[in-house]
Amino acid sequence: MSDTITLAAETRDRVGKGASRALRRDGRVPAVIYGQNKEPSSIHLEEKALVKALMTGHFMNSVIMVGGQRTLAKDVAFHPVSDRPTHVDFLRIGEHESVTIAVPVVFVDEDDAPGIKRGNGVLNITMHDIELVVDAADIPSEITISLKGMEIGDSIHIADVKLPKGATPALEGDFAIATIVPPTVPTAADDQLDAEVAEAQSAEAEAAAAEPNDDDNDDDKVSVQKKD
Repeated sequence: MSDTITLAAETRDRVGKGASRALRRDGRVPAVIYGQNKEPSSIHLEEKALVKALMTGHFMNSVIMVGGQRTLAKDVAFHPVSDRPTHVDFLRIGEHESVTIAVPVVFVDEDDAPGIKRGNGVLNITMHDIELVVDAADIPSEITISLKGMEIGDSIHIADVKLPKGATPALEGDFAIATIVPPTVPTAADDQLDAEVAEAQSAEAEAAAAEPNDDDNDDDKVSVQKKD
């Protein structure tokens, strides 16, 4: 189960672009808490504390206590140049409320997969995280999937995965999560293209070598004209 994250928060007295810019200059990040049919709460967080929480790697699938309110992070906006967080949206939840949340997938036992170890197969991941419907008190930090015994051509579907107790997939059907695919083998067309590129590069090199050096040309030398 993912750990609960706690963030201190203060109420925003003013809203708007100007007020938000002033907060960011002071090392604070504007945020909003909404949900449960209550009025949205405009707050601000310490940027350093928020960045530290973001660096845990499970910020988006953890219960976050923000100023004493139980929430989930729904969106984090970042500055396009500095990549600093500029705004956060939080959703209020109950302690045992059923929530839909994306949980990251972690693959293990790659060395025990013959298709990868001996067959040089490649793990083609089609879903890096899986949306689950879970109790808010039992949100998993990740879903671990073993590749042990897998051969080239084998696929992992959601039915093959042991999910945490009480968790169900948000998507219907037995969807694929990953497949062991054969290594890429160069074709005759690839070989021909490589040969054409090499030939063109060789021709360019020969042409460059054949060009006279401008520094040795008589045309580059300055002739002195005698005055009458």
